[in-house]
Amino acid sequence: MAGQLGGQPIIILREGTERIQGREALSGNIMAAKAVAGAVRSTLGPKGMDKMLVGGNITITNDGVTILKEMEIVHPAARMLIEVARTMDDEVGDGTTTAAVLTGELLECSEELINKGIHPTVIAHGYRMASEKAIELLEDIAHTITENDDEVLMNIAGTAMTGKNAESSKVKLSGIVVSAIKAVVDDDGKKVADINNIKIEKKVGSSTDDCELVNGIILDKDKAHHNMPDKVKDAKIALITRPIEFSKQELEAEIKISSPDELQKYLDQEEQIVKDIVDRIAASGANVVLCQLGIEDIAQHFLVKSGILAVERVERNDMDKLVRATGANLITSVDDISPSDLGSAGLVEISGHGDDKFLKVRECSNPRAVSILIRGGTEHVVDNMERAIEDALRAVGTAVEDCKLVAGAGSAEIELALRLRDYASTLSGREQLAVLKFADAVEVIPKALAQNSGLDPIDMLVELRSQHEKGNKDGGLNVFKGEVENMWDNGVIEPLRIKTQAILSATEAAVMILRIDDILAGTGMPDAGGVPPGMPQGMPPGMQGMM
Repeated sequence: MAGQLGGQPIIILREGTERIQGREALSGNIMAAKAVAGAVRSTLGPKGMDKMLVGGNITITNDGVTILKEMEIVHPAARMLIEVARTMDDEVGDGTTTAAVLTGELLECSEELINKGIHPTVIAHGYRMASEKAIELLEDIAHTITENDDEVLMNIAGTAMTGKNAESSKVKLSGIVVSAIKAVVDDDGKKVADINNIKIEKKVGSSTDDCELVNGIILDKDKAHHNMPDKVKDAKIALITRPIEFSKQELEAEIKISSPDELQKYLDQEEQIVKDIVDRIAASGANVVLCQLGIEDIAQHFLVKSGILAVERVERNDMDKLVRATGANLITSVDDISPSDLGSAGLVEISGHGDDKFLKVRECSNPRAVSILIRGGTEHVVDNMERAIEDALRAVGTAVEDCKLVAGAGSAEIELALRLRDYASTLSGREQLAVLKFADAVEVIPKALAQNSGLDPIDMLVELRSQHEKGNKDGGLNVFKGEVENMWDNGVIEPLRIKTQAILSATEAAVMILRIDDILAGTGMPDAGGVPPGMPQGMPPGMQGMM
């Protein structure tokens, strides 16, 4: 690229740099984002379709964030939708597809306004105004609950798992999710449900009906020695962070041995040191030892003789969870181990067969960390169950923290659109048109639910609007009957934070894309527009090789 100064060209960018400006750049970005949103739109709702992602492994899922992460998207504007999905997943754990689809629809509606001559910055300002008003309106239509409303929490878990191939065991899994969240909630002035304190362990085999909640921790570990007991009742658990072995010389040292007797004496002394370590552990009352590092063979021998069940090389994250579950202290030195350092559990046992064995630390009296064991016939089933349970855990945890919920199945979006149109009538200027388009965009969620269920989206949208105008603010689309019903009464419920975060993330991404009017793609730098030099004109920038 060059400019002119008194007839002399001024070189600004290196040779080979491609530049796309103005409307062409904006149209290409909008088209790329719409393509990505369209790829996940058909997965929305209980009747949404699955996607098969084929790469190193085969993944079958309808989870929005999983699909977007696996898609090899190179267009930078399209990648913003991946960031939207990741933000939703990090903040609330669910609603990733909703946020991506809403972003695409906001951009499609903005394109209609741009074609009418409205400047993108005016649209961006109107979208921000609509987003702020939408958050305020959602707060107004939300229902307030308490953390003891188990039935409502079960409905939230069931709604989060709907459409994720977990329907056959939804009632049981919902109960497991609610119990797990209530076990790990910390209430120090403000309720916090940290799902990192819930360990999910997957095992292929058996059926989904055999999934269970363990009031303790499950470790994918076998006992250190085959002669150790498989089951210990009334377990006293020592969590040791150091290896159980003879301490090797850390400094360079030379030991002179001049006869076989001296060698035997040295070996006997080393064995005695290890025996003393095990004796101190046994004297503390411990009958279960979980070690973060290794346990040498001679130590295993003495642990067997003491009747102690031991497991080695437990990961640090699992050690921290065991502290919360059993009430134990982490032991860095066995020299001063005492009974007060030990944790307790009603039962510690080795389960499974052959090489597929795992340790259960269960029946903890007041566990602050728990485990969910997922079972299923195939690896794909187990993976889908894991994604469904993770979404449900985040949704229920969010509900317990905020205690504010809205009805699902498109009811919140229709009510929001109705009220945003009333709000738009109070505005003057071109921002009013942007707010009206924002209201239209929000209705993409019930429209997609209808389309994915084989229903007529126009008929369903008209009926939904009619019900909400009559005051039925919780009226949503029952996709199984093809009718508008009160979704709160039907138990289709979502945390308020999922809706507010979806609107905030989608608005920010759409506004950012609308404000881009120049794309520079040069040699020797990342492909800023996904536009290879010499690409045929008229093709949307970045669409080649976008996925």
